[in-house]
Amino acid sequence: MPDTKPEKVHGVAHVIAATRYSLAGAKRLWGETAFRHEVTLGGSALLLMALVGATAGQLVIGLVLVLATFAIEALNTAMEEIVDHISPEYSEMAKHAKDLGSFAVMCMLFANAAYLAVVVTSCLSS
Repeated sequence: MPDTKPEKVHGVAHVIAATRYSLAGAKRLWGETAFRHEVTLGGSALLLMALVGATAGQLVIGLVLVLATFAIEALNTAMEEIVDHISPEYSEMAKHAKDLGSFAVMCMLFANAAYLAVVVTSCLSS
């Protein structure tokens, strides 16, 4: 029996449906070990910045970087799901796609680490 496509909804029902889809995505992402590590590291980084006296602006920028990392991880996981569905057997092209998604996440992790280092260093030297 084929999956049936949900009916389009509008107005408040659309907002409720979109929220439900987003929460389902978050639940799916929570199943990824890498994401749980990123949540722990991101939360720890924000806590450390707060403890060393980061400004509200620095904390907001840190939060935006952490949330951007979550978004990139979600896109990476979505891409991996699609690649695994399209190419269940080994494929060099599928490997490249997954490696590129992983590289995108790594770039965000480096950006978070660099920002954390700058904020902590500047706060401790003040």
